[in-house]
Amino acid sequence: MFLCFCLFIFTESKAQDPIAAFQPKVFHTDSDTLLYRILWPEDFDENEEYPLVLFLHGAGERGSDNKRQLTHGSKLFLEHKNDFPAIVIFPQCPKSDYWSNVTIKTKKGKRTFHFDDKGDQPANKSLKMVMHLVDSISDLSYVDNSRIYAAGLSMGGMGTFEIVSRKPDTFAAAVAICGGDNPASAKNYAGKVPFWIFHGEKDDVVPCKNSKRMAKAISKQGGDVKLTLYPEANHNSWDSAFAEPKLLPWLFSKRK
Repeated sequence: MFLCFCLFIFTESKAQDPIAAFQPKVFHTDSDTLLYRILWPEDFDENEEYPLVLFLHGAGERGSDNKRQLTHGSKLFLEHKNDFPAIVIFPQCPKSDYWSNVTIKTKKGKRTFHFDDKGDQPANKSLKMVMHLVDSISDLSYVDNSRIYAAGLSMGGMGTFEIVSRKPDTFAAAVAICGGDNPASAKNYAGKVPFWIFHGEKDDVVPCKNSKRMAKAISKQGGDVKLTLYPEANHNSWDSAFAEPKLLPWLFSKRK
């Protein structure tokens, strides 16, 4: 009995461990490779169709270990995999790259973010690889192409705005946490892709005004946008966002 109990604890612990649950993968193209992790639905069946979720991590999780990108957000999807069966992918950006075309300047301890116009600049190498990865996986017969979602935080929140701007016909909904973008990009997806934007009003890493102006731009273009601000939250507003009980029901309810 004691052995059975120990085995149960071990199995349960492993099931809740993102490193164990998300399968490591490498995506190859002719010119480059991209590390990523993938979570499969419980009792996955190739004859069924499942939603696809892309999650883009923050700058602190960049690297080449194919693990750090699971630091934030992976447990949310793992803990709710029975409630919302989906294929969830977490790519990892190399330390030398970024998910978004943005120039960051620091003056007197404050950082400002200057986002490029997406019509003038190609995507960064890593985001371009992510776009190829999404295309590759969405071509599989068991992916429901009416339910492909993008989400991300900080650098990944910026990347979420950008990838949706570049591929507005791909995504059914998007979640951007403490990110930002060039407001001019909103015209590319407003009316096509609903957004839920989150930010902490005391964020001293990525200014909250970045999210406010994106929400205003999307709304001005006639888009569907929700903006949730946390008055006491700093940069880690993702903790509050992940605790929102309506977040996943909202996301998975959206279809193209």
